[in-house]
Amino acid sequence: MTSTTSESDLPIATPPSAERLRGLVDDLCSFDRETATDGERRAAEWLAGQLRERGLEPRLETERIHSTYWWPLGIASAAGVAGAIAARRGHRAVGAALGILGAAAAADDMPGDGRRRLRSLLPARTATQVVAEVGPPDAVRTVVVSAHHDAAHAGLVFHPAIPELADRAGFIERSDTSPPLIAIGVGGPLAAGLGALVGSRALAGAGGIVSAGFGAAMANIGMSSVVPGANDNGTGILVLIALADALAARPPDDVRVILLSTSEEATCEGMDAFARRHFGELPRESTFFLSVDTVGSPHLCVLRGEGMLRLKEYPRESLDLVDGLAEGLGIDLFPNLRLRNATDGVVPLFAGYQCASMASCTRLKQPANYHWDTDVPENVDFGSVADAIRLTEAVVRRLDREWL
Repeated sequence: MTSTTSESDLPIATPPSAERLRGLVDDLCSFDRETATDGERRAAEWLAGQLRERGLEPRLETERIHSTYWWPLGIASAAGVAGAIAARRGHRAVGAALGILGAAAAADDMPGDGRRRLRSLLPARTATQVVAEVGPPDAVRTVVVSAHHDAAHAGLVFHPAIPELADRAGFIERSDTSPPLIAIGVGGPLAAGLGALVGSRALAGAGGIVSAGFGAAMANIGMSSVVPGANDNGTGILVLIALADALAARPPDDVRVILLSTSEEATCEGMDAFARRHFGELPRESTFFLSVDTVGSPHLCVLRGEGMLRLKEYPRESLDLVDGLAEGLGIDLFPNLRLRNATDGVVPLFAGYQCASMASCTRLKQPANYHWDTDVPENVDFGSVADAIRLTEAVVRRLDREWL
């Protein structure tokens, strides 16, 4: 059964019922899916089974990744603390070197924008990713639709009271860009190093204090439990499954579609691995990436830009495509949001592809239940998920008919 958009006349499959979607996400959230663990592999195998039931032939790709962000950023913060201590004890050269190296290591660990040298030296685990293809295998053009099947650690920095307090203070209303929290992890060691360099004990001490606080936050995340991950990103997995259903029933004529599910919660390390393995065979002029991440909050949105340290705008052509299709489908998108965290979309964005990132938010411009124990299936807005399913298929159908 299909319906058509009023403006683009694209036949779009009716999304699965809320009950069907709830049953799927209940299954996925019934076990722990920590990044690069047996639980993550179980989730990958579960998704591969779902895709196989729909006539696709998924494959599992394993990658060696470090699998955390709190260790590399925590080590960088420790360097900032050590640099501040050295500076205040009169060892200015040592303090400057430690602080500046710590800041450089933190900045270099950003997905899409850094080479991530420090984490490459840390212990590694095996991540499991899912790749399935539908459409002509020899098609000139490719659409990659990505989500992720692992789940995040909680942590006090994700406490839901924080955005509520920020809203009461007026910060939420005044800003359409999430705060650059990672800049604290760079700024603390940098201040310690610069303080040592210029002989300012006060600046070095302030940098040490900031570094210690940021490092403590990283340690808290590392020691916290893994959340159920229904919204982040069980909902993206629901979109992949529904899209597989629609494309298996009516395959695209002129584009190859890659359905990709990554190991994402270690700040997009899985997408980095996919890029190393596959970007060389995906030309920029003929490949479009759509990231679908956390689409079960009340308000669907398409991010205007991303970047944990350096903010980069999404291509205007890509945004116009998705915005226009949403309007044709009667889907209201929360406007003008930019993200200082990261979705998998940040990797193709910084690599120069046409791409977009679909997400969702509450009235506080935050993902609902983000990295918190309340991220359970009963708190998912399945109306938003259904809209994300329709919009994702519309993107694929439009690009099959007419490229950018």
